[in-house]
Amino acid sequence: MTAVVPPLAITMGEPAGIGGEVLLKAWSQLAAGRIRFVALDDPARLAAEAARIGLGVPVATVSDPEQAVDVFPRALPVLPVPLAVPARPGQLDVRNATAVRHSIEEAVRLTLAGRAGAVVTTPIHKKCLYEAGFTWPGHTEFLAALAGGDHRPVMMLACTELRVVPVTIHVALEDAVRNLSTAEIVATAEITARALERDFGIASPRLAVAGLNPHAGEGGSMGRQEITVVAPAIRILQEKGIRAFGPLPPDTMFHAAARAGYDVAICMYHDQALIPIKTIDFDGGVNVTLGLPFVRTSPDHGTALGIAGRGEANPRSLMAAIAMAGEIAARRAAD
Repeated sequence: MTAVVPPLAITMGEPAGIGGEVLLKAWSQLAAGRIRFVALDDPARLAAEAARIGLGVPVATVSDPEQAVDVFPRALPVLPVPLAVPARPGQLDVRNATAVRHSIEEAVRLTLAGRAGAVVTTPIHKKCLYEAGFTWPGHTEFLAALAGGDHRPVMMLACTELRVVPVTIHVALEDAVRNLSTAEIVATAEITARALERDFGIASPRLAVAGLNPHAGEGGSMGRQEITVVAPAIRILQEKGIRAFGPLPPDTMFHAAARAGYDVAICMYHDQALIPIKTIDFDGGVNVTLGLPFVRTSPDHGTALGIAGRGEANPRSLMAAIAMAGEIAARRAAD
C-alpha cells in the first residue's frame, strides 16, 4: 500500500528571482498528479507573477496544509507569508529578507510536526539575507540549526544519471583543502550510505571516493592527501561494512562507463561535485539534504535574477525536487 503523505511545503525563496515563476509552472504541470504541495509565500506576489508571464494559474489562500489537499487540483494553495514590500523581478530588496527566512522556518516547523510531508526550498539570494543579519552560510546550515540537536547535514546533488556528495561545501578552496580530514570523509560517507539505503531503497550502496589532487596524487608526486587523509577514510568505511572504494582520479570518474560502477560519488570539495552533475543535467538536478530529521530537497539552480519576470525559467529542476521529496517522504512514511 502507498503511504499517504501530507502536502509538501514549498518555500518562498528570493521573491525577486525565478522561484515564483518555476513554482507556478510546476503546479500547472503537476496539478493532476498524486503529489500535493502548498506554497509558503505571498499570494499577491504569486498572482502578480502569473499575470506578468501570462500563466493562467489560480492562486488560493489556505489557513493550513490540510486544506491544500482539496484545493490543489483546482488552484495553487498558498499559506500566506506577506512581503514587506512588493517584489520587483530582478531587483533585490533587503526589506523582504524577513519573509524569506520566515517561510523557511515555517516550512520546517510544519514538517517536523507532521503537517507537511517535506520541505522543498526554492533558491535564496545569500548576500541579500546576509545584509539582513542572516548568519548561516546557506540553506543547508540554516536547516540543520532549525532541526535542533546534533544533526549533521550532508548535501547531495542528484539527477537520473549521477549522485554526488561534497565533503566540504561553502568554503574557499584553500580552506576546503585545509579543513579536509579523514574524520570528515568518514562522517559524510556514513550519513550518505544510510540515506541511500533508507531514502532511496539502495541495498549496500557503492561509494566511489574521489581524490583531491590531479591523478589522485599520482602516488604522492602531486600531493599526499590521498595517502594521508583519503585512503585511511576508505579503510575505516570498509571496516564498518560500507562499500567504499578509491581514491579515484577525479577527471576519469564521471564518464558514463565509470558512473555505472557506483551509486554515489563522494567528492572532496564543492566544485568537484557540482561541475559534473550540472554538466550532465543542468535543468534536472536536485539538491537533497541528508542527515536531517525531515526530508528536504531543492532545485539545483540559483535565483537567476537576470531572467526573472520574463517567463523564460525552466521548472524542470523544481519538478524533479518535488517528485524526489514526495518519493522519499512516502518511503519514510511506509517504514
